[in-house]
Amino acid sequence: MEQNDNILIVDDDREIRELLAEYLRKNGFQVGVAANGKQMRAALEVAAFDLIVLDLMLPGEDGLTLCRELRASRHKAVPILMLTALADETDRVVGLEMGADDYLTKPFATRELMARIRAVLRRTRMLPPNMQREENNNQIAFGDWLLDTAARHLLDASGTMVALSGAEYRLLRVFLDHPQRVLTRDQLLNLTQGREADIFDRSIDLLVSRLRQRLMEDAREPRYIKTVRSEGYVFSVPVRLSDGDTA
Repeated sequence: MEQNDNILIVDDDREIRELLAEYLRKNGFQVGVAANGKQMRAALEVAAFDLIVLDLMLPGEDGLTLCRELRASRHKAVPILMLTALADETDRVVGLEMGADDYLTKPFATRELMARIRAVLRRTRMLPPNMQREENNNQIAFGDWLLDTAARHLLDASGTMVALSGAEYRLLRVFLDHPQRVLTRDQLLNLTQGREADIFDRSIDLLVSRLRQRLMEDAREPRYIKTVRSEGYVFSVPVRLSDGDTA
Protein backbone atom coordinates (compact mmCIF):
# COMPACT_ATOMS: atom_id res chain seq x y z
CA MET A 1 0.00 0.00 0.00
CA GLU A 2 1.25 3.48 -0.85
CA GLN A 3 1.06 5.99 1.99
CA ASN A 4 -0.75 8.51 -0.18
CA ASP A 5 -3.64 6.25 -1.20
CA ASN A 6 -6.73 8.46 -1.32
CA ILE A 7 -10.01 6.96 -0.08
CA LEU A 8 -13.47 8.47 -0.59
CA ILE A 9 -16.05 7.54 2.06
CA VAL A 10 -19.67 7.92 0.94
CA ASP A 11 -22.03 7.45 3.88
CA ASP A 12 -24.96 9.55 5.10
CA ASP A 13 -24.16 8.80 8.76
CA ARG A 14 -21.95 11.68 9.92
CA GLU A 15 -20.63 9.78 12.94
CA ILE A 16 -19.53 6.82 10.79
CA ARG A 17 -17.93 9.13 8.19
CA GLU A 18 -15.90 10.96 10.80
CA LEU A 19 -14.90 7.78 12.66
CA LEU A 20 -13.70 6.03 9.51
CA ALA A 21 -11.97 9.13 8.16
CA GLU A 22 -10.05 9.66 11.40
CA TYR A 23 -9.04 6.00 11.64
CA LEU A 24 -7.84 5.79 8.03
CA ARG A 25 -5.90 9.05 8.26
CA LYS A 26 -4.12 7.76 11.36
CA ASN A 27 -3.09 4.74 9.28
CA GLY A 28 -1.53 6.72 6.46
CA PHE A 29 -4.41 7.25 4.04
CA GLN A 30 -5.70 10.47 2.57
CA VAL A 31 -9.47 10.62 2.98
CA GLY A 32 -12.37 12.48 1.41
CA VAL A 33 -15.95 12.27 2.63
CA ALA A 34 -19.39 12.62 1.06
CA ALA A 35 -22.90 12.21 2.48
CA ASN A 36 -24.71 11.49 -0.78
CA GLY A 37 -24.38 11.10 -4.53
CA LYS A 38 -24.19 14.84 -5.19
CA GLN A 39 -21.30 15.29 -2.79
CA MET A 40 -19.61 12.18 -4.19
CA ARG A 41 -19.69 13.61 -7.72
CA ALA A 42 -18.35 16.93 -6.49
CA ALA A 43 -15.47 15.18 -4.68
CA LEU A 44 -14.59 13.16 -7.79
CA GLU A 45 -14.40 16.34 -9.85
CA VAL A 46 -11.70 17.90 -7.68
CA ALA A 47 -9.59 14.91 -6.60
CA ALA A 48 -8.43 11.49 -7.80
CA PHE A 49 -9.37 8.63 -5.51
CA ASP A 50 -7.82 5.17 -5.34
CA LEU A 51 -10.88 3.50 -3.78
CA ILE A 52 -14.46 4.40 -2.86
CA VAL A 53 -16.14 3.09 0.30
CA LEU A 54 -19.82 3.28 -0.66
CA ASP A 55 -22.77 2.75 1.69
CA LEU A 56 -25.65 0.78 0.22
CA MET A 57 -28.47 2.43 2.19
CA LEU A 58 -28.14 6.07 1.16
CA PRO A 59 -31.18 8.38 1.04
CA GLY A 60 -32.32 9.34 -2.45
CA GLU A 61 -29.83 7.70 -4.79
CA ASP A 62 -28.82 4.49 -3.07
CA GLY A 63 -25.43 2.80 -3.24
CA LEU A 64 -26.42 0.41 -6.01
CA THR A 65 -27.55 3.29 -8.23
CA LEU A 66 -24.31 5.17 -7.59
CA CYS A 67 -22.23 2.03 -8.16
CA ARG A 68 -23.92 1.48 -11.52
CA GLU A 69 -23.32 5.13 -12.42
CA LEU A 70 -19.64 4.93 -11.49
CA ARG A 71 -19.12 1.82 -13.60
CA ALA A 72 -20.52 3.64 -16.65
CA SER A 73 -18.43 6.79 -16.07
CA ARG A 74 -14.80 7.82 -16.52
CA HIS A 75 -14.27 6.60 -12.94
CA LYS A 76 -15.19 3.03 -13.89
CA ALA A 77 -11.78 1.62 -12.96
CA VAL A 78 -11.86 2.95 -9.38
CA PRO A 79 -12.45 -0.01 -7.03
CA ILE A 80 -15.57 0.09 -4.86
CA LEU A 81 -16.00 -1.46 -1.42
CA MET A 82 -19.71 -1.61 -0.59
CA LEU A 83 -21.00 -1.22 2.96
CA THR A 84 -24.36 -2.76 3.80
CA ALA A 85 -26.37 -3.05 7.01
CA LEU A 86 -28.17 -6.03 5.48
CA ALA A 87 -26.81 -9.52 5.98
CA ASP A 88 -28.96 -11.01 3.21
CA GLU A 89 -26.81 -12.78 0.60
CA THR A 90 -29.05 -11.34 -2.13
CA ASP A 91 -27.93 -7.80 -1.32
CA ARG A 92 -24.26 -8.79 -1.52
CA VAL A 93 -24.87 -10.57 -4.82
CA VAL A 94 -26.65 -7.56 -6.31
CA GLY A 95 -23.81 -5.30 -5.21
CA LEU A 96 -21.26 -7.51 -6.92
CA GLU A 97 -23.42 -7.68 -10.03
CA MET A 98 -23.50 -3.87 -10.16
CA GLY A 99 -19.68 -3.81 -10.17
CA ALA A 100 -18.59 -3.60 -6.51
CA ASP A 101 -15.18 -5.17 -5.88
CA ASP A 102 -15.92 -6.27 -2.32
CA TYR A 103 -18.52 -5.82 0.41
CA LEU A 104 -18.57 -5.51 4.18
CA THR A 105 -21.61 -5.93 6.41
CA LYS A 106 -22.34 -3.45 9.22
CA PRO A 107 -21.49 -3.46 12.05
CA PHE A 108 -17.81 -4.08 11.35
CA ALA A 109 -14.47 -3.47 13.05
CA THR A 110 -12.44 -0.58 11.63
CA ARG A 111 -9.43 -2.90 11.42
CA GLU A 112 -11.37 -5.24 9.15
CA LEU A 113 -12.38 -2.35 6.90
CA MET A 114 -8.75 -1.24 6.61
CA ALA A 115 -7.67 -4.81 5.83
CA ARG A 116 -10.32 -5.07 3.10
CA ILE A 117 -9.25 -1.71 1.64
CA ARG A 118 -5.61 -2.77 1.52
CA ALA A 119 -6.54 -6.12 -0.06
CA VAL A 120 -8.65 -4.48 -2.78
CA LEU A 121 -5.93 -1.92 -3.55
CA ARG A 122 -3.28 -4.64 -3.67
CA ARG A 123 -5.13 -6.89 -6.08
CA THR A 124 -6.22 -3.93 -8.20
CA ARG A 125 -2.60 -3.11 -8.90
CA MET A 126 -1.12 -6.51 -9.44
CA LEU A 127 -1.71 -10.21 -9.82
CA PRO A 128 0.11 -12.63 -7.55
CA PRO A 129 3.67 -13.26 -8.84
CA ASN A 130 2.93 -16.80 -10.03
CA MET A 131 0.04 -15.55 -12.16
CA GLN A 132 1.51 -12.26 -13.36
CA ARG A 133 2.42 -11.33 -16.93
CA GLU A 134 4.76 -8.53 -17.84
CA GLU A 135 2.96 -5.54 -19.34
CA ASN A 136 5.04 -5.51 -22.50
CA ASN A 137 2.00 -5.69 -24.76
CA ASN A 138 -0.54 -2.90 -24.76
CA GLN A 139 -3.08 -4.84 -26.81
CA ILE A 140 -4.37 -8.39 -26.54
CA ALA A 141 -6.59 -9.79 -29.29
CA PHE A 142 -8.91 -12.77 -28.99
CA GLY A 143 -11.72 -13.80 -31.29
CA ASP A 144 -13.56 -10.64 -32.36
CA TRP A 145 -12.25 -8.58 -29.45
CA LEU A 146 -9.28 -6.39 -28.57
CA LEU A 147 -8.27 -5.47 -25.01
CA ASP A 148 -6.20 -2.30 -24.61
CA THR A 149 -4.33 -2.99 -21.37
CA ALA A 150 -2.94 0.54 -21.06
CA ALA A 151 -6.37 2.23 -21.20
CA ARG A 152 -8.22 -0.85 -19.88
CA HIS A 153 -10.66 -0.63 -22.77
CA LEU A 154 -12.36 -3.59 -24.43
CA LEU A 155 -13.10 -2.99 -28.11
CA ASP A 156 -15.42 -5.03 -30.33
CA ALA A 157 -14.88 -5.79 -34.03
CA SER A 158 -16.25 -2.38 -35.06
CA GLY A 159 -13.99 -0.53 -32.64
CA THR A 160 -16.80 0.29 -30.20
CA MET A 161 -15.63 0.46 -26.58
CA VAL A 162 -17.30 -1.80 -24.02
CA ALA A 163 -16.95 -0.59 -20.43
CA LEU A 164 -15.47 -3.01 -17.87
CA SER A 165 -15.55 -2.68 -14.11
CA GLY A 166 -12.30 -3.18 -12.23
CA ALA A 167 -13.31 -6.70 -11.20
CA GLU A 168 -14.35 -7.61 -14.76
CA TYR A 169 -11.05 -6.33 -16.15
CA ARG A 170 -9.01 -8.32 -13.64
CA LEU A 171 -10.96 -11.51 -14.36
CA LEU A 172 -10.53 -11.06 -18.11
CA ARG A 173 -6.79 -10.47 -17.66
CA VAL A 174 -6.44 -13.68 -15.66
CA PHE A 175 -8.20 -15.61 -18.44
CA LEU A 176 -6.18 -13.91 -21.21
CA ASP A 177 -2.90 -14.51 -19.40
CA HIS A 178 -3.74 -18.22 -19.03
CA PRO A 179 -5.80 -19.26 -22.07
CA GLN A 180 -6.82 -22.88 -22.57
CA ARG A 181 -6.01 -23.67 -18.96
CA VAL A 182 -8.64 -24.77 -16.46
CA LEU A 183 -8.82 -22.38 -13.50
CA THR A 184 -10.76 -23.42 -10.42
CA ARG A 185 -13.28 -21.16 -8.70
CA ASP A 186 -10.95 -20.97 -5.69
CA GLN A 187 -8.10 -19.73 -7.88
CA LEU A 188 -10.30 -17.17 -9.61
CA LEU A 189 -11.84 -16.00 -6.34
CA ASN A 190 -8.45 -15.48 -4.71
CA LEU A 191 -7.02 -13.71 -7.78
CA THR A 192 -9.94 -11.34 -8.28
CA GLN A 193 -11.22 -10.80 -4.75
CA GLY A 194 -8.41 -11.85 -2.43
CA ARG A 195 -10.66 -13.92 -0.20
CA GLU A 196 -10.89 -17.60 0.61
CA ALA A 197 -13.66 -19.34 -1.30
CA ASP A 198 -16.90 -19.79 0.62
CA ILE A 199 -19.30 -22.64 -0.13
CA PHE A 200 -22.11 -20.05 -0.30
CA ASP A 201 -20.07 -17.46 -2.21
CA ARG A 202 -21.51 -17.10 -5.73
CA SER A 203 -19.45 -14.04 -6.62
CA ILE A 204 -17.12 -15.74 -9.13
CA ASP A 205 -20.01 -17.34 -11.01
CA LEU A 206 -21.74 -13.95 -11.10
CA LEU A 207 -18.56 -12.23 -12.27
CA VAL A 208 -18.10 -14.80 -15.04
CA SER A 209 -21.73 -14.27 -16.03
CA ARG A 210 -21.19 -10.50 -16.19
CA LEU A 211 -18.05 -10.91 -18.28
CA ARG A 212 -19.84 -13.27 -20.65
CA GLN A 213 -22.50 -10.61 -21.14
CA ARG A 214 -19.81 -8.03 -21.97
CA LEU A 215 -18.43 -10.45 -24.57
CA MET A 216 -21.93 -11.02 -26.04
CA GLU A 217 -21.69 -14.71 -25.20
CA ASP A 218 -24.49 -17.21 -25.75
CA ALA A 219 -25.04 -18.46 -22.20
CA ARG A 220 -26.02 -21.92 -23.50
CA GLU A 221 -23.01 -22.30 -25.81
CA PRO A 222 -20.32 -19.80 -24.77
CA ARG A 223 -17.47 -19.35 -27.21
CA TYR A 224 -14.86 -17.79 -24.95
CA ILE A 225 -15.39 -18.79 -21.32
CA LYS A 226 -16.46 -22.40 -21.01
CA THR A 227 -17.56 -24.14 -17.83
CA VAL A 228 -15.65 -27.29 -16.92
CA ARG A 229 -17.98 -29.39 -14.81
CA SER A 230 -16.80 -29.90 -11.22
CA GLU A 231 -13.57 -28.02 -11.96
CA GLY A 232 -14.02 -24.38 -12.93
CA TYR A 233 -13.67 -22.36 -16.12
CA VAL A 234 -11.40 -22.29 -19.15
CA PHE A 235 -10.78 -19.51 -21.68
CA SER A 236 -11.02 -21.60 -24.83
CA VAL A 237 -9.82 -19.40 -27.71
CA PRO A 238 -6.25 -18.47 -28.74
CA VAL A 239 -4.91 -15.14 -27.52
CA ARG A 240 -2.78 -12.91 -29.77
CA LEU A 241 -0.44 -10.30 -28.30
CA SER A 242 0.33 -6.96 -29.91
CA ASP A 243 3.77 -8.17 -31.03
CA GLY A 244 2.13 -10.97 -33.02
CA ASP A 245 2.94 -13.79 -30.61
CA THR A 246 0.25 -16.21 -29.48
CA ALA A 247 -0.17 -16.87 -25.76
